Amino acid sequence: MAELTSAVLAGSETFTGNHDAQTARVETLRARIAAATGGGRPDMVERHRSRGKLLVRERIDLLVDPGTAFMELSSLAAHGQYGGDVPGAGIVTGIGIVHSLPCVIIANDATVKGGSFYHETVKKHIRAQEIAAENRLPCLYLVDCGGAYLPEQDRVFPDARHFGNSFYRQTNMSASGLPQISAVFGGCTAGGAYIPALSDEVIMVRDNARIHLGGPSIVKVAINEEVDGETLGGAEMHTRVSGVSDHLAEDEYHALALMRDIVANLGLKRPMAPDAPAAAPLNDPKELLGVISADRKQPYDVRELLLRMIDAGEFREFKPNWGETLVCGTARIHGYRVGILGNNGALLSDSSLKGAQFVSMCDQRSIPLLFLHNISGFMVGTEAERGGIAKDSAKLVYAMSVAKVPRLSVIVGGSYGAGNYGMCGRGFAPRFLFAWPTAELATMSADIASNVMLELRRAKGGDPAKVQADLERIEAEVRAQYAKQSDPYYATSRLWDDGLIEPGQTRDILGLCLAIVTSVPDSGRHTPVFRM
Repeated sequence: MAELTSAVLAGSETFTGNHDAQTARVETLRARIAAATGGGRPDMVERHRSRGKLLVRERIDLLVDPGTAFMELSSLAAHGQYGGDVPGAGIVTGIGIVHSLPCVIIANDATVKGGSFYHETVKKHIRAQEIAAENRLPCLYLVDCGGAYLPEQDRVFPDARHFGNSFYRQTNMSASGLPQISAVFGGCTAGGAYIPALSDEVIMVRDNARIHLGGPSIVKVAINEEVDGETLGGAEMHTRVSGVSDHLAEDEYHALALMRDIVANLGLKRPMAPDAPAAAPLNDPKELLGVISADRKQPYDVRELLLRMIDAGEFREFKPNWGETLVCGTARIHGYRVGILGNNGALLSDSSLKGAQFVSMCDQRSIPLLFLHNISGFMVGTEAERGGIAKDSAKLVYAMSVAKVPRLSVIVGGSYGAGNYGMCGRGFAPRFLFAWPTAELATMSADIASNVMLELRRAKGGDPAKVQADLERIEAEVRAQYAKQSDPYYATSRLWDDGLIEPGQTRDILGLCLAIVTSVPDSGRHTPVFRM
């Protein structure tokens, strides 16, 4: 296996300028994540604690094995929306190790609007269930929620991937053999009551936990019955009378200990060791900040990223002298084998065909795939069209779509138009998709979009003064729209990815993801290798 070598001069003026610019972006990311993970307003946090309740991340820390990582997902969901009042969409999701078993954890944050479900809350909840189902992971629910946020009911309740879909998924996950355990720490109202009701086992915390399809106010209006919350749906009643709860916990510490004990007795094992020893990258991952161009329009060699991600710089490149705008090859990350496709320019016919062949080979050999997006799209123009770019790019899309091996994506730079599709964007169901704060996601760049709209307006003609005024307005509006909507924080707020991550964290996060996806039993179904 060939060893890559770096052409980057650490300490050069270019490196230093890039490093300073990217450090600023990372510091912004850290500040925004810190704000989002701090929970709700201080008064809501104080009110929560006054009830003897732990904060949501304190619960998770007690649930997962000491000294193990919790890989939180979509921590900036709902960022910049709802006046900033719904940090993290009021829910924490991620993967943690409980008694040596990786589990998906879905935990409501009651300090944020009482744990009510907004549109992004539902999306985040369902995405976590999707990850659990795809990767055959038990699902642990830490329930403390008020049901749907009623002013948002049209974006939460009726559609195919709204709140009801989470219960559909829960039942089908159970039918597929995935354990699901709920611990109820506070309110669990209306639709939220089905989270524990559809779980294998339920734990309720004495005095604080409630489960009821209709709370006291609804009961009063519906049937004119006056009843307090504890009598209606308290832990004592549900454990001793209704049987909705299986275990009565004296406090939250007891509840989390019971949940850990249940997981320990599931009888499940998940060996996740790599098939080769891990080795450090040839170059320090911290150097990535100096490698990534400060100017998004300035290209850089994706191999420089690989040198700071893969084990020992060892990269078996496929067709290095053909289709050079797409770098393909196999490597290891933390000892796990992976096939990597990274952009070094627009995708041409030859690079598309190269990628399709490489993907089908990895699928045949059960090698997971990693896509590193930094792409303006597929090549356009007369020469490209006459050369068959439409059919050749379709072959890459087809091969990537039908591959049965796990696919991971990281958007490191631009990911525009059909280029996003060919590189396994969100619409193609990668097991995990992360983005860097340098990412841009849009149908095309602001430059191209504004020029297209300007040409359309010029074609209409009219009074020259009116045309000029329209052109200036259109350009300003289009550039403002694309600047806003292609921003990585806009994307992550709407869960178009599984979270923004620091470049220097990428290797370790990918290692965790590969440990999870490679430990899923092989489907046994492979595709033939087609030479393109």
